[in-house]
Amino acid sequence: MAARWTLSLLLSACLFWPACLALTPPAELPQPHNLPPSLGSNSSDGSLSLDLPMALRVFSVDYNHVQAPFEIVLWIMLASLAKLGFHWSGRVPAVVPESCLLIMVGLLVGGVIYGVRHSAPPTLSADAFFLFLLPPIVLDAGYFLPGKLFFENLGTILWYAVLGTLWNMLGIGLSLYGVCLLAPSSLGDISLLHCLLFGSLIAAVDPVAVLSVFQEMHVNDQLHILVFGESLLNDAVTVVLYKLFESFLRLPSVSGLDVLLGGCRVLVVGLGGLFIGLFFGLVAALTSRFTSRAQVIAPLFVFLYSYLSYLTSEMLHLSGIMAIVTCAVTMKQYVEANVSERSKTSIQYFLKMWSSVSETLIFVFLGVSTIQDVHMWSWPFVCSTLLLCLIWRATGVLLLTAVVNKLRRNTVTFRDQFIIAYGGLRGAICFSLVFLIDDFPKKRLFITTTIVVILFTVFVQGMTIKPLVELLDVKRKKRALPTVSEEIHSRLIDHLLAGIEDVVGYWGQHYWKDKFEQFNKKYLRRFLIREDHQAPSSILRVYQELERRDQRGDEEAPPLVDPRSHSRPLLPEEMDSIRRILSRNLQNFNNKQTPAYSRHTLHQDATMDRTRKPLHRHRSLGERYTFNTQGEDGEFSGSRRGRAGLSRSHTVCSMSPRPVLQDSSVPAATSQTRGLVDPKSSAVRKEQISPHHQAPDGRTPKKQLSFVLESEKQQ
Repeated sequence: MAARWTLSLLLSACLFWPACLALTPPAELPQPHNLPPSLGSNSSDGSLSLDLPMALRVFSVDYNHVQAPFEIVLWIMLASLAKLGFHWSGRVPAVVPESCLLIMVGLLVGGVIYGVRHSAPPTLSADAFFLFLLPPIVLDAGYFLPGKLFFENLGTILWYAVLGTLWNMLGIGLSLYGVCLLAPSSLGDISLLHCLLFGSLIAAVDPVAVLSVFQEMHVNDQLHILVFGESLLNDAVTVVLYKLFESFLRLPSVSGLDVLLGGCRVLVVGLGGLFIGLFFGLVAALTSRFTSRAQVIAPLFVFLYSYLSYLTSEMLHLSGIMAIVTCAVTMKQYVEANVSERSKTSIQYFLKMWSSVSETLIFVFLGVSTIQDVHMWSWPFVCSTLLLCLIWRATGVLLLTAVVNKLRRNTVTFRDQFIIAYGGLRGAICFSLVFLIDDFPKKRLFITTTIVVILFTVFVQGMTIKPLVELLDVKRKKRALPTVSEEIHSRLIDHLLAGIEDVVGYWGQHYWKDKFEQFNKKYLRRFLIREDHQAPSSILRVYQELERRDQRGDEEAPPLVDPRSHSRPLLPEEMDSIRRILSRNLQNFNNKQTPAYSRHTLHQDATMDRTRKPLHRHRSLGERYTFNTQGEDGEFSGSRRGRAGLSRSHTVCSMSPRPVLQDSSVPAATSQTRGLVDPKSSAVRKEQISPHHQAPDGRTPKKQLSFVLESEKQQ
């Protein structure tokens, strides 16, 4: 393991050494004293001229021409090698999160740069972070967002993201202002608005840090979606509040009207980003409908429209995070229905690769940017901030969960609440925002405090949250992919709950989900999806989705074949044949004469087709007529079974004896066992049974249930 780490660091140093030299400003480069004779003087006063060489150069170096892209490639290569070495380091990934290791690599690289140049290493600018590194991460999170879980827990997520962020911001900001009043000598020049501004940025829970830790632990779906959804929307709320307090600081005075307008601005920024993302998502879905003749560029529209929605929102000073998440969620189902399987695979792998590189660069630059000359230390302010972040986060989660549990069917347990409170990791969002603060005397103190909070949450909380999950025995996620049967039963339960809510007049989440599915099927899918890609069966769609998951090679899926077996793998043509057979059989199953159940067309079918043939049901063993014939030798010679018809209209139940016929040649047997009779005919049937048809040995004839139509009963 030590050899692997040494090799990884040597490769990183070799690749990074030109970048270190390239970061040296031009004024510090050594000036040449003696020029070669080939560069003679071309002026009368003996001054040197480098424009006209006297001879042809065989080899030359022009680093300034490729400096920017060359350094970018070196940084990406350094981050990728660090990540590669991390996954080849034995037991280290089981103990140390990946984000911690990348920050350590950044600290090492920053120390090398500082030792070589004797000055601060380059920092990650806020524009580079918000315009180039953050969008791929948010796009990947929104595109692969589990839609069903997210919308089922949307109320709780918004409750945590909006009210929880306001709670943390006000609690931390007001408490820090109290600390500043208690220490007027060193912190007396920090105003209330500055404390609230710092509280708004330090309350940002970074989805990058949260995802990197929670994906390694495989926590249960409800806990994962609550923490992930809250951190994702928390960033949008944090950026809006930060810009609001930044605008307040630039005003000469803040009045009540300004506060009211600020609240309206928060709503406009959030809803504006939502509608922009919805618009670009629908446009991307519509564009993908016409890519059948150019499937090569189909994945490109996913990235272009998503990034365009983010840039448009930033241009209009709206929430870019809300825009790109909404765009990804909106266009996913329509785009995947229009593009080919290879295009889907390209989209998925490129998004994962893009977001992984961005996350790696962010954590490396967090470590590099820590080595600075601009630090300012204050024990009361730093320690108070660290303690207040933990206290207000924990109290906010407990209070908000106590309220929301009264409205939820699946309550959030105390163990999950502890993990939600403990999982509030800070990251690059607050680090980038703190550098955007306008210059004032305590800006360096804010930067130092932010770095300390980030390092503490990522290293201490990030490294101890996994042992705490195991110690508290928090429910883990089911690692096996759902089967077709589970998907069908899950949809059946959703339909039943929607029907129950409709009957009782309760407009719950299943009611609105069912209404949207009806609107989506009737209008949106017909308009946004090509006709040749309309799935003919919901069962077939489930099968295709599970097949795509299997082809992606999901890491969480268990192996379908025992690795110890030595059976021959299936050839590609055999797999294609199996897929065709399954698809054809599932489609033929959907095309049966028996109409499928649909809550929206149930009453129409019942009124339109009253003369159709009654549905037959399989009767139990006690309800079947058995005809036994015994010869002189007592051997069994034959049997016959009759089946009674069952209509879909309302029926009543009556008791009638079951005749046991001993002669199989009775011609009226089939007529007696096929139709349903009224009460009068049941009485006549008793009389028509001859004595030798009665049960032997004087036993009481067995009873059976016969269903009689109410319409026949009234005649």
